[in-house]
This record gives sequence, C-alpha cells and structure tokens, in this order.
Amino acid sequence: MIEKLAQVEIRYNEVSEKLMQPDIVSDQKQYRGLMKEHKNLTPIIEKYKEYKAAESAMNEAKAMLDEKIDDKDFKEMVEQEYLDNKARLPEITEELKILLIPKDPDDDKNVIMEIRGGAGGEESALFAHSLYRMYSMYAESKRWKTEVLSLNETELGGIKEISFSISGENAYGRLKFESGVHRVQRVPETESQGRVHTSTATVAVLPEAEEVDVSINPADLQIDTYRAGGAGGQHVNKTESAIRITHLPTGLVVECQDERSQHKNKDKAMKVLRSRLYEREAAERNAKIASERKSQVGTGDRSERIRTYNFPQGRVSDHRIGLTLYKIESFMDGDLDEMIDALITADQSEKLKGSEE
Repeated sequence: MIEKLAQVEIRYNEVSEKLMQPDIVSDQKQYRGLMKEHKNLTPIIEKYKEYKAAESAMNEAKAMLDEKIDDKDFKEMVEQEYLDNKARLPEITEELKILLIPKDPDDDKNVIMEIRGGAGGEESALFAHSLYRMYSMYAESKRWKTEVLSLNETELGGIKEISFSISGENAYGRLKFESGVHRVQRVPETESQGRVHTSTATVAVLPEAEEVDVSINPADLQIDTYRAGGAGGQHVNKTESAIRITHLPTGLVVECQDERSQHKNKDKAMKVLRSRLYEREAAERNAKIASERKSQVGTGDRSERIRTYNFPQGRVSDHRIGLTLYKIESFMDGDLDEMIDALITADQSEKLKGSEE
C-alpha cells in the first residue's frame, strides 16, 4: 500500500505542476480534466501526510525512549506520544485503504431519476408522488437543482411515471443506491376502512450522459410528434409539441411533453435517451465484473426490492444492509443522509473485501 501511495504522491505533484503551466490553463478541456484529478487525489495525499507525520512522531518518541530519560514527567509525556501515534497508525491505514478504492467515474455526474408507480393501483401512484417529493426535498437540502423532464399524473394527484434531472456535486455518487423497488405499507387516502395496504414504486437512477459519453447515429432514431395532454384532459396543447423518440437498435422509447416547445421537449428527450443508453452499457460492464467478483451493495436492478416504508410502525428498512430507521416522517421530508451514508460505507466495505481476496 505504501508503494501505491508513493506513486499517487508522484502523480499528485505532476498534476499540481501542470496546473501552473500557461499552455495547460489556456486549454480548458485539459485544465478541467486535471483539476478534477487533482481534486480526487487531494484527500488521499492529505491522509498520507497524516500517516507519515504519525509514523515520524512515533519513531522519534521511540528513539527518545531508547535513550535514558531522567525526568519522570518528560518520560511519561514521550511514552504517551509514542502510544498515541502507534494507536493512530492502524486507523489511518484503514482510512487510506478506503480512499484508495477505485472511484466510480460516474459519481461526479448529474442524475436522471425515473419513478414509476408499480403494484397497488392509485395508491402506488400516490406513493410515487411521495418519493418524488422526498428526493426533491433531499436535493434542495444539498442545494442541487431539480428539473422535471417528463411527467404523467393521475387525476387524484398521483404519478404514473416521472423523469427528472438532479444537478449538483456528487449527485450520482449519493443517489446511485436508490435504484430498485420501493415498497410502502400504509393506510391509503383512498381507503375508507382504515386497512393497511402494500404497494410499490420503482426508482431508476441514471448518470446523466454527455454527448461525448454516448454516440447516437441520427439514422437510428425515429422521432414522432403528438399533442400533449395531462390527466383528465387539462393542459392540452393544440399543437403537436410532445415528442416520442424511438432508438431503433435497442427499442428504447422516450417521451417528453412537459414543455410547450417541441424543440425543448426534443432536447429533454435526447438527454434521457443518452442516459438510458449510457446506463445500459454500464450495466453490461458491471454485470461482467460482478460475475467475476461480487463487490456491490445492490445490483441496481429495478426489479430488486430494496426498501420498505412502514407508516403504521414509523420505520424505513433497507433490505440490502439490514438497516431500519424509526423516523419515517423526517425521512419522507428528505432526511436521507443517514441511510445514504450507511449504504456508501457498506459498499466500500464490500469493495475492500473484494480487493483483499
């Protein structure tokens, strides 16, 4: 590990020097790439410096203890210095091991989330709306920007399906474990008898793909226009501004009718299509890696039931890591950090085990 850290330090110094060169600064693409690398390497270097400082202090204290120290108080102080730094080294080593785990290159990307009502009729659509509100409030707490790309509502205010983007630092890194089936157990607003119903909604979290990430041949696209209409016929456009794009090689279909402008709807639909194609390629790569070594908290499969929201008992349980939180009201108001931090820690532990096998 120390050898690897020495190589990281050499690379960090190289990048730092390059960032001061005028020809690099004038090349925006290269400069941005190096700045991103510098930012990713900085926490490792800072922790490595901490490791070297603790090791140096421990060795100095040991050298002094090997010599005769007459002053009793001074000797006790040196002994404490030695023991403190000796105890700190294994802790720093574990922190460094986690920092050295290869970073998911998509973690820094923005996100496209898709939520769909599942089993449970109207109640599942109302739950889908609750999940959209939850993620919107979480994004707001992080000062991330949210934008609806496509929305299909029910007459009672539920959501059949919604696509929306979340833009902000480390958005995908924080939200990527939310993909899967979310199950709710509660008394529906539509239920007069007060019985607890179980329904589901599916969540997909896609890293937002740039045009450079995915190559799409315009000849592979079938683009149809139609008149947009909302639930119950409200907001019906008299012009054909809604867009449906079919990617012929894969059969993927994306629709967008949120904007009154056909051009804006097409841009939004292309954004979703790029991200779905990017995710499809990434899923194939990850499946290959996972078949060789299982080192992930969840598969990211939309059919995997990942979490249960039990309102009568006031609890939220994540089935992948066995964590239950008894704070469903604040959780539904976007207080997700405790759960997300636990999922990230569990994923890091799995990857750490995988790298040591």
